Amino acid sequence: MPRKAKAASAPPVAEPAPAKSSPSYWLFKTEPEEHSWKMQKARGKKGEPWTGVRNFVARNNMKAMRLGDLGFFYHTGEDKEVVGIVEVCATAHPDSKDETGVWKCVDVRAVCDMPKPVTLAAAKANPRLAAMALVRTARLSVQPVTPEEWKEVCRMGGLDPKTVAAGKP
Repeated sequence: MPRKAKAASAPPVAEPAPAKSSPSYWLFKTEPEEHSWKMQKARGKKGEPWTGVRNFVARNNMKAMRLGDLGFFYHTGEDKEVVGIVEVCATAHPDSKDETGVWKCVDVRAVCDMPKPVTLAAAKANPRLAAMALVRTARLSVQPVTPEEWKEVCRMGGLDPKTVAAGKP
């Protein structure tokens, strides 16, 4: 029996995101040698796909993200600190670096610097952050952040969370 020719596939399209009233919060980890905060800022409003995540929990976190969600940009490695704020500017879509079609990514763009980087040691020392995924699950590359944790880390870093959420840090 002859095989049918495959139809040309359309370019990948981001999954639709339902409307919501306020942003959710996240933390994105990266090795500064691979992708630094300086590199992220250089991408401008276009942003950068957050590719290369190969953990199902982290992938599912990205699938849950919506346009306008905010995240901490966290340097791993030697520094281990929150250095900036990013915004989700494209919802979950296929990761261009994945040939299997299993993995997804979102695009994020820089919003602002963290005036005073918040170290992992400072987060661990703060009782208000004892339940934070960063403190409990150190290896997860894309993590949820509760609104209370968001406010506390912003406060520690010298930012007003209300002005960050309004896009005016």
